[in-house]
Amino acid sequence: MKRLSLQWRITLMTVLLIGVTCVIMNLLLCSSGVYYMDMITDTLQGGTTVIMDREGAESFDPRLITPDEDLTIIVDGAQGRFRATNWYITAVVTLFSGILAYFVSGRALKPLRSFASQVEKVQLNNLADMRIDENVLPEFRRLSHSFNQMLERLDNAFAAQRQFTGNAAHELRTPLALMQAQLELFSAEHPDVQPETAEFLRLLREQTDRLTQMTKTLLEMSNLQQVERNEQIQIAPMIEEIFTDLAPLAEKNDISLEMDGDGVMTGSDVLIYRLLFNLTENAVKYNRPGGSVRVHVAQEPEKLLIRVSDTGCGIPEEYQRSIFQPFFRVDKSRSREYGGAGLGLSLVWEIADLHGGTVWVEESSKKGTSIAVELPTQ
Repeated sequence: MKRLSLQWRITLMTVLLIGVTCVIMNLLLCSSGVYYMDMITDTLQGGTTVIMDREGAESFDPRLITPDEDLTIIVDGAQGRFRATNWYITAVVTLFSGILAYFVSGRALKPLRSFASQVEKVQLNNLADMRIDENVLPEFRRLSHSFNQMLERLDNAFAAQRQFTGNAAHELRTPLALMQAQLELFSAEHPDVQPETAEFLRLLREQTDRLTQMTKTLLEMSNLQQVERNEQIQIAPMIEEIFTDLAPLAEKNDISLEMDGDGVMTGSDVLIYRLLFNLTENAVKYNRPGGSVRVHVAQEPEKLLIRVSDTGCGIPEEYQRSIFQPFFRVDKSRSREYGGAGLGLSLVWEIADLHGGTVWVEESSKKGTSIAVELPTQ
């Protein structure tokens, strides 16, 4: 019973109520009919008796009966036919009532289905635009009002979080830039320092660069909502530009870069570039020496499908959903080695979602990984 929808529950309860009512009505009608038939039979006394069966085998001519002669007519099977007819009527009325109750309950539950469909459209980037109409039935008015208040609180909370992240990242940029400059200057002025000191300076520069990159990514994520997304983007030239930017890293790791296909979409040129760059950079970084990275673009009527495939060691199945969460890293030691902060794929997911698209791990094994991105063309 718990798995039944509310509409079916109302329908079954209505059918049961109507069925019980019809059965009681039927029993009362039968009792009344039988009683009056028996009373009519008892009233007719003596005289001529003519038995009429269902086929009318016994018949008579009333003109042959004399006026002073009594007549009793016994109609065979009348009571049984009366009961059967009542049960047929009961079944038809119950069935019709059930059908009527189903459609009536569906009409009554239409506001609830509308509410559910609106709730399903709520995303992190449209909280302020998804207010539910409160001019509804009294039963749903309080629910709609509470839901709108919840959306407002969530929107305010996320706005405060984005503002804090942006402000913190912005304030960190200046001291980090100063630290980097001082480290570079010190290293240039003291080339003959002790090996321990040189290793310490190298580690310090590496972690400062990592913190700077993390700050830059956080600042980008906090400003996603303000970026215009109305540019016409040609994907193939953008991927060629990304390959050019990543060529030194690919040559260092002996990774070959390949692409095929092309497509056009409407969005933010800067953000889509960042999305493709992060996916391709990850595929190069976490690949096997001598491996390859292939970017395939497929243009469909209303969407664009982009696959970034590598020949790396793959992503365990239990982590394939978690890699798009902020600061999540499958192999923390390798991430530290390559300067990763666990924000690259999170930014990819945010950009795809902002454009109304999705990103997922399409296939992953020890032979490599393929990550797919689906984006609407408009």
